[in-house]
Amino acid sequence: MRVNPKKHLGQHFLLDNHVCEKIANSLFLGDNQINLMEIGPGTGALTKFLIKEKINLVAYEVDVESVEYLNSVYPQLTLRNEDVLKLDWSTVFNQDSLSVIGNFPYNISSQILFKIYDHRDLVDQMVGMFQKEVAERICAGPGTKKYGILSVLLQAFYSVEYLFTVNEDVFDPPPKVKSGVIRLLRNDVEKLDCNEKLFFNVVKAIFNQRRKMARNSLKSLLAGKVLEHPLMMKRPEQMQVKDFVTLTKMIESEIN
Repeated sequence: MRVNPKKHLGQHFLLDNHVCEKIANSLFLGDNQINLMEIGPGTGALTKFLIKEKINLVAYEVDVESVEYLNSVYPQLTLRNEDVLKLDWSTVFNQDSLSVIGNFPYNISSQILFKIYDHRDLVDQMVGMFQKEVAERICAGPGTKKYGILSVLLQAFYSVEYLFTVNEDVFDPPPKVKSGVIRLLRNDVEKLDCNEKLFFNVVKAIFNQRRKMARNSLKSLLAGKVLEHPLMMKRPEQMQVKDFVTLTKMIESEIN
């Protein structure tokens, strides 16, 4: 049975077994069994390397044709024909922590990363393939043009690492851009030292006007109040995660 990649689902099936195994082996397994959610297994390129004794694997696939194929080839696989973007991830393993892996469709990759951020208390690690530009953006630090909203949000709670680049010719159909594989590992920060909802809004407001200084970007959050601090004179790419936390705490004290 052949599964045809579907453009509207952003499917690019990975054909190179060496790359697939390398992605699968980038997970940190440790001594205990891990709960692993695979997003968009397609034809099982990664799946075949993930069906191991130390991995409690649940795969989510929206493409019915892929689901039929996977059920026939991997009958032992726990496979669910559901959209992970509409799913409460805490239900996947009954509130237990989980890891995430996938060759993510480019058209929903940022949404998956926001879901990981939203479920940061559950997601211990993520290994995933993204469009190279997106992968580099997640791993970018201050002082670079690629540093952005997701860079700050994810780096607040995860150690991020760019692992390797994947060329276009190992996919069917080949994408028009290179891909990058990254790994997120949950850090020791359980909670930020500030209002986390406000932190999200501060980061978003500042990067939505990234050419402006923070004092201009944050006017709407300050509701007309003036905040005097050196950080207010900086642009977003000049600030580290801790600076966004500091700004959030100052704004919180001003508006309450």
